[in-house]
Amino acid sequence: MEAFINEFPEVLQAFGYTVLLFLLSGVLSLIGGTLLVAMRVGPIAVLSKAAATYVTLVRNTPLLMVFFFFQFAAPKIGINFKFVDVHIGDFDFTSFFSTAVVALTLYTSTFVCEALRSGVNAVPLGQAEAARAVGLPFSGVMREIVLPQAIRASVPPVASALIALLKNTSVAAVFGVIEAAAQMKLMTNNHADERWGIFFGIALMYVILVEMVSLVALMLERRWRIA
Repeated sequence: MEAFINEFPEVLQAFGYTVLLFLLSGVLSLIGGTLLVAMRVGPIAVLSKAAATYVTLVRNTPLLMVFFFFQFAAPKIGINFKFVDVHIGDFDFTSFFSTAVVALTLYTSTFVCEALRSGVNAVPLGQAEAARAVGLPFSGVMREIVLPQAIRASVPPVASALIALLKNTSVAAVFGVIEAAAQMKLMTNNHADERWGIFFGIALMYVILVEMVSLVALMLERRWRIA
């Protein structure tokens, strides 16, 4: 554990990147998943089929392939993030970081969509029909009646999708983002005789982050259940 303790500032910075990837991608995935589920359950057939096709294709595509697409194929058709070059303190937000956020968001939003759709299906159909009967448009029905109840019902599966996102941030290590997994690889390469201590320390910090996400989800579920 000596190497882990000596290089703890670098470990904290690496986990800073992990947390930032998680927070940015998580927020964007919640927004994207909500839009996708609105399209899937909406009355416009074209949008519903387009959303269903997108969700099916992306959910069954390995995350690594999504990263590969945005890292190597997308720039050839003019999609790149080279314009992103922001430096805040010790953190550098470049095209590599932006690519990771986009890939994680597009991938995770499909799982959030399906989690929310399970919540939508749990809302009694009669409530939506009653809302339409009194003159609410589809957007109003979703905003005022369906989504609030669907979000409450889908807290556990959405939390599972976000926990998976937290662990999936490690894929960004392959594409130039020095987050926790990349830092662990650097440390084990430089201190091969202490690899088990390094692995244990990094794994423990991952467990702490996962437990924090689970705790927040549990608090929200209990609060909404009481309300």
